[in-house]
Amino acid sequence: MEAPEIPEFPQFVHETVTRWSDDDSQGVLNNAVYLTLFEEARHGFCRAAEVLSDGAFPFLLAQTNVRFVSPGRGGEAVRVELSTVHVGSRSFRQAYRVRSSEGAVWAEGEAALVCYDPETMQSVEIPTELREALEALKG
Repeated sequence: MEAPEIPEFPQFVHETVTRWSDDDSQGVLNNAVYLTLFEEARHGFCRAAEVLSDGAFPFLLAQTNVRFVSPGRGGEAVRVELSTVHVGSRSFRQAYRVRSSEGAVWAEGEAALVCYDPETMQSVEIPTELREALEALKG
């Protein structure tokens, strides 16, 4: 499996805190928590860009790839860096980097997201407002 391609400089940064209960039995941040951190960064971006549809994402997660760089910890401040790396007609790709408050990289990842109509559960064109926000964010 290839490592995610992460731009050097993020276009959006979401700061949050991991929960102390996010550690697994090995004493490190559980792998599933990173997907939640990516989602929180997406939500922060969508909220800032005012593109949430009735408070919900206008897209679904289609695919993801995560590379764990160094062990993270629960109960710590983190910085989730987000970049849009591709915008298609119905889908887009974003890249993420999770850093500790000291700057250590814990994980890098990427996600493919597909816009959809919740009524028909079919893919649709990226809404204009979202496309404009993504293009403005694209590096």
